[in-house]
Amino acid sequence: MPTGLKRYYGAGHAHFITCGCYHRIPWLDTAARRDLFLSILEKVRRRCRFVVLGYVVMPDHFHLLINEPQLGDPSMVMQLVKQLYAQRVVPRTRRKPGHNQTSLPESEALHIWETRFYDFNVWTDHKRVEKLRYMHRNPVKRGLVVEPEQWAWSSFRDYRFGQTGIVRVNDTDVMNMRALPPAG
Repeated sequence: MPTGLKRYYGAGHAHFITCGCYHRIPWLDTAARRDLFLSILEKVRRRCRFVVLGYVVMPDHFHLLINEPQLGDPSMVMQLVKQLYAQRVVPRTRRKPGHNQTSLPESEALHIWETRFYDFNVWTDHKRVEKLRYMHRNPVKRGLVVEPEQWAWSSFRDYRFGQTGIVRVNDTDVMNMRALPPAG
C-alpha cells in the first residue's frame, strides 16, 4: 500500500474515480456482468445518497464521476460497490462444515478488483467536462465501438439523448431522500 496517500474529502468536490480489475482480468467482459455492476452502483447510489455525474464500465475497469455522498465518503462507496459485485460474481465453491457462508480456501481465493482506486478531485466545470468526454470516448478509443452512443454501459446516452439507464445520472432527488432501506 502506498505511503503518503491523501484523499481530499469533505469540500463538496466531485470525484473522478478509476478502478481496475485485478491484473486487468476482464471481470466486466459480458453485458450481464456490466448490467450487474450498474445495478449495484445504482443501489449504492441510493443507499449512500450521492449524485452520479457520469460513468463508463469497460471490460477490465470503470470510471465514475460522482459528488460526495451524504452518507460516508467516496472510499466507502467504492468499498461497497466492489464488495457487492465480487460477492455476486465469485463462484461459490466448498462450504465449511457447520457454516452457512461459502468460503474459498486461501489457495483458491479469487481477486476481482485491484486493492486501490484512483481518485481525482474535480474542482471546475472545465475539468468536469474533460472527464466526461474522456469517459464517453473510452469505448471508442479501445475499439469496442465506433461511436460513443453505441456503448450501452456509459452515461453518454443520458447526456446526448436523455435516455435514463440503470444508473440515474444527475439525479439530485437523491440529495433530498430520507433514509432508504438497505440495498439488497
